[in-house]
Amino acid sequence: MEIRSLAGVGWDALAAAFNAAFSDYAVAMALTPEALADMQIRRGYVAEASFGAYVGDQLVGFVLTCRDGDRIYNSGTGVVPAHRRGGLARALLDAVTTSTPAASYVLEVLEPNTRAIALYEAAGFVIARRLQCWTFDARGADRHALPAGLAAPVPPERPVDLAAIAASADVEPAWQNSLASLRRAREPHIVIGDEHGAAVVFPGSADLPLLAVARDARRNGRGRRLLAAAAARASRPLRILNVDERATGIAAFLTAVGAAPMVRQLEMVRVL
Repeated sequence: MEIRSLAGVGWDALAAAFNAAFSDYAVAMALTPEALADMQIRRGYVAEASFGAYVGDQLVGFVLTCRDGDRIYNSGTGVVPAHRRGGLARALLDAVTTSTPAASYVLEVLEPNTRAIALYEAAGFVIARRLQCWTFDARGADRHALPAGLAAPVPPERPVDLAAIAASADVEPAWQNSLASLRRAREPHIVIGDEHGAAVVFPGSADLPLLAVARDARRNGRGRRLLAAAAARASRPLRILNVDERATGIAAFLTAVGAAPMVRQLEMVRVL
């Protein structure tokens, strides 16, 4: 067994290992090389700070590392089933922490995955906050909760100031929903709204990483119109991932419009 950097390893090989490692995951994950690349590039993937475990030429484990400033992010740790329970995941984590300068190391883990949580706690991570994931299907939503009029996309000559809109958010976004992640995204996405509120939606994946309304423009249906507009442009029910559970107003809003809660995750952080 050899652990070495993933520098120079292509997305085809990474996707094959990723899909094998997550083949029995609680949330189904099977990504094409292009989809995996889109995910990781948006999150800030750094191949030199990512590591793989090899048996001969076969990649049997990996930890994918992303960076934003002085923070790094674990964008996926996986070991194929035949090589689990031998300390490989911990060795991969240690390879990152001992070789990658950073102030902190962030990750997310499904709340029911007690084995993984124990691994991360043993490696020095602590729970920072709890995150809720939602899905929204406009076809099954409460029609009285969603206005008929849809917000139109902002034309190119009037771009939305996402930084100003994001400043109205009640809580800090999770890593993949941050403005830095949105700016890195290479897959097509649409910005809907104006200076009073905006949403960002990825039509292909139906990911809704941002929906925020300025505090002085709330309680007039603007959030519902933005949500409806985003849903109309997505290829499938929206995915609203990793919302801080302390944002009780967001949870109340999503419940009121007919969104359904899915899995819960823990955000864990290790200070380096």
